[in-house]
Parts: sequence; C-alpha cells; structure tokens
Amino acid sequence: MEQKNLQKFENQPIRMAWDEEKETWYFSVVDVVGALTDQPDARHASTYWAVLKKRLKSEGADELLTNCKQLKMKAQDGKNRLTDVADTEQLLRIVQSVPSPKAEPFKLWLARVGSERIEETIDPEQAIDRALETYLKKGYSEEWVHQRLLAIRIRNELTEEWQKRGVEKGKEFAILTDDITKAWSGMTTRQYKNLKGLKKENLRDNMTDTELVLTMLAEASTRDISKAEHPAGFDESRSVAQRGGKVAGTARQALEAETGQPVVTEKNASQLGLLMSDLIEAVAHELPKKEEDT
Repeated sequence: MEQKNLQKFENQPIRMAWDEEKETWYFSVVDVVGALTDQPDARHASTYWAVLKKRLKSEGADELLTNCKQLKMKAQDGKNRLTDVADTEQLLRIVQSVPSPKAEPFKLWLARVGSERIEETIDPEQAIDRALETYLKKGYSEEWVHQRLLAIRIRNELTEEWQKRGVEKGKEFAILTDDITKAWSGMTTRQYKNLKGLKKENLRDNMTDTELVLTMLAEASTRDISKAEHPAGFDESRSVAQRGGKVAGTARQALEAETGQPVVTEKNASQLGLLMSDLIEAVAHELPKKEEDT
C-alpha cells in the first residue's frame, strides 16, 4: 500500500490508502461510518461499526466482512494502528446498511475520489496540476511551486533507478536518502528537520529556493552516476548516493565561500511566510509617507 491520503467528506476526514498494484483505493470503514452517522469522535464511530458488523453478520454478509482488510493508518493520537478498510465495492455494500440521509451524497463523493485517482494514473499530468493547485492554495509562490514539482520528478526518477538496481523501498530508500542529504548538507534528514523545528512535516516543503535546488542537484547527480555505473544492490548504490550528494555539497561550499552566508537555514515554511508578510506590511506602511512627501 502506498500514497496514504486524507480526503474529506462534508469536512469529515476519511483516511485512505492507494494500492498501486491493484489500482484500488482502500477506505477506513470507521471514518466512513462516523461521517455518515455524525459520530462525535473516533471511539463512538468504532462502537457503531462494531454493532453494524454484528448486524451484517446476522444478515449473512460473512463474505463481505471476511474480505475486508486491516491496514495500519494514523490514528488521532498520531500512532499507526490497524483499522478495518474496504475497497469501493465493499464500502458501497456497507453504506447501504447505514440508515443515513448522507448515503447518496457519499456515493457521489466516492465515485469522484475514485475516478480522480484512476484518471491521474492514466494521465499523470492531472496529478501534477492538482499538486500545483494545492501548493498555490497554501500560499507558496508560483516560481517555488514549479521548482518543487521539478524536485518531485527528479526524486521519482531516482527511486525508479534505485528499484532497477535492486534497492528495496522503505528502510533502504531512507538510508540512501540520509546519505545524500548528509553528503550535501552535513546533516541527516532527521537532523535537518530538527534544525527547522519540524516533526512530521515534509522537509522539502520547508526549504528555501537554494536548499531545494541543491537537493535536486544531489539527487540528479546520484541518478546520473547510477545510470552510468549500474551499481548492484544496496551497498554499491549507497556509495553512489554518497558521491552524488557530495557533488551538491561541493556546490554548497563554493556558494557559501562566495556569499559568506550559510545555505542551510533553520527557517521553515511558516517563518519564511512570516518574513514575506512582514516585508509586505513594511512596504504598506511606507506608501502613505511617500504620498505625503509628494
């Protein structure tokens, strides 16, 4: 399961997971039931689902309940916990058993969510357009967003290259990413996030233009060296990752020598946004003075 997502139905969060191999969405049943029946919290929603499962079983829906999977999803306390999930077909069967005026609107919402992801699989440009819109709504500049989308493309090309070389997703990807980050910035990913005061936030979404450019250079260099040398497996790919990161590390040191300023900064997206707000506010205060002077 990949690309864990969080969508909302009438402002109620619905946890979801995309199965890349089967091209299928799985939805948290507790979240859906809670949203349809206006449960006040997750505990009440879980209780409702437990009662509903008993009723479905008594109605002869054993096959439906047996086929429902359990996946680890982030709970309200921030921990990943096993929760019942259902695909679209299973979920529609469950929704039919929930007496709720929201059932029909939910079916329409379900169809829209499912069709959007399938369309993105067929035409990846739609996913890019959606990401662009999301970043712009968060207040990022259009120039930064285009740069961020390029960084995503380079990252995807690198991970595809790793897979070709026998590197496994998960822990091995994380180790190689740490090697690259440390080679160019002098810090592991976790240390870098700590510097910026981040917890679960995306590090790249909190980088300056220069930090993001050097991250792209480090990963593009790693990708290109790997394509040229064809490393076999994790150990050889790790050496390539360190060398690729060092290319960007050399560029960082050269830039710092020219400017006398560190490239790596503790500022995160929120602080960078505040700086921009302060600048705008300062300009606004100056405008009336200039008008009075003239």
